[in-house]
Amino acid sequence: MGSQVYVGIQRILVAYDGSPHAEHAMNVALSMAGDMKAKLFVVSVIRPPEPAESAEFHAVVDDAREKYEKSYVLVRELAKQKDIELETEIVVGHPAEQIIHMADKMQASLIVMGKRSHTILHRWMIGSNSERVLRYAHCPVMIVH
Repeated sequence: MGSQVYVGIQRILVAYDGSPHAEHAMNVALSMAGDMKAKLFVVSVIRPPEPAESAEFHAVVDDAREKYEKSYVLVRELAKQKDIELETEIVVGHPAEQIIHMADKMQASLIVMGKRSHTILHRWMIGSNSERVLRYAHCPVMIVH
């Protein structure tokens, strides 16, 4: 095995958008963080409307922030019960780019995210966020089905 020391997974970033796939990914990440005594970072990305007109932009961002903050209440409680150190962050931008950026910033050991099902045409035209994160992330990525 060589002389490298395996330090394990210490920082898990979970991408959360409120979808059923993201809920499942959150449960997996909470379980892993509890088992591994890892710190858990929850990142939600608000994708602004295009074109981003001022009034509409702020309304979309405010509504999404409120939705995510409500969702985080249960996550914080579950993390507290399992004695997991937890941080949450809500950012605005392109989901894949922001997930990769936050993973770098937080020095994540692992990214956990749900698989979103898109039509074949949608995937062909713009690709999925999970595919982009898999391709460009600096650390391992777990896609939860």
